[in-house]
Amino acid sequence: MAKRQAESDGRAADEVNDSADLAIVGGGVIGLSIAYVLAREGMRCVVYDQGEMGRQASWAGAGLLPALSERIDSSPLLALRSWSAVLYPEWSAILRESTGIDNGYRRTGGVDVARTDAEEADLRVAAGRWRREGVVFERMPPGDYVRVEPALNPDLRAVYFLPDRAQIRNPRHLKALEASLRASRVELKAGTRIEGFETASGRVSGVRTSEGLQPVGAVVIAAGAWSGPLLAGLGAKLDTAPLKGEIVLLKSDRPLLRRIVEHGRNYLVPRDDGRILVGASEENAGFDTRPTPQAIRELLDEALMLCPGLASAEVERTWAGLRPGSVDTRPYLGHLRDFENLYVATGHKRAGLQLAPATAEVMADLILGRPPRIDLAPFAPDRVASGTESDDPGFRS
Repeated sequence: MAKRQAESDGRAADEVNDSADLAIVGGGVIGLSIAYVLAREGMRCVVYDQGEMGRQASWAGAGLLPALSERIDSSPLLALRSWSAVLYPEWSAILRESTGIDNGYRRTGGVDVARTDAEEADLRVAAGRWRREGVVFERMPPGDYVRVEPALNPDLRAVYFLPDRAQIRNPRHLKALEASLRASRVELKAGTRIEGFETASGRVSGVRTSEGLQPVGAVVIAAGAWSGPLLAGLGAKLDTAPLKGEIVLLKSDRPLLRRIVEHGRNYLVPRDDGRILVGASEENAGFDTRPTPQAIRELLDEALMLCPGLASAEVERTWAGLRPGSVDTRPYLGHLRDFENLYVATGHKRAGLQLAPATAEVMADLILGRPPRIDLAPFAPDRVASGTESDDPGFRS
């Protein structure tokens, strides 16, 4: 009898030991960043992903980071974005020191360009917004483009130089986050399907996975475009419909660009090794991630129009990712009201990489019971779209 009781007590102890303070569903840049912040706070986290860690939209993006805005009181989205712009160089230095991985953070500067009268008018509007936000920029006089980017098409109608734009190599950043989490004893469960949730008395008590039941203290859903379907199993409706984006990677035997080039929703991002990312298409194609010849052709045409010298570059690779949608231009960040310990951090659309550090910090505030350093009301998962937040064409990852 005593032996059986000891065995029973041992199993109970094992179950307690196996319980995580927090289960994060989704191993992209948002989920990994939340785990990174909370691990520093001493929380025991487990991160689940149905595939490899960080291999969906986070991996597929170009790693564009915005210029710092000095005046952020006009928009909660701007506040979130500017906070991330401050955090990225700090995080990058810490990750490099702790893991030995350089995530490629570089303040390369960028140019926004226009080729038509209508696009030039749009850029003037954007410049007015930058001025109000305290973003440093300079309109380049015609013929003076060579000073900041010699490779630009000389026939462009307008060029604005933003010296504080930056970039990261997102695959390297994800690897650095993963290495840091493993060193912090965060449990990373790649290739693990989420099959449902156990609930009791208005709480999520466990996560049912393909490996069994995981007891949890709290849950964060950060599964990108897959968040909505997961939450539907809990009776919650959240629109995270995927937006497909395709990218082309060009390779050159010599550097052809110095700056990030942005043209409407498209961009060219030069890497240190001479490679150039060309992105990105937008298509509602469900969960189909196959590149399409038409989108690739359009991206290549765009690249050659912006920088004719790219005609000598070769296509090294193409791919597509699925950006998680939302009801408006803002992500979903906050607590899901029907469950005391269920949180949501998803719906970042094209800006997941840009917003990840600030998203992680503010979600950590919420989960740890501290007053969030940014008002989360505009990001509430159950909000009704207001339509007042402009869709900034420079807001992309």
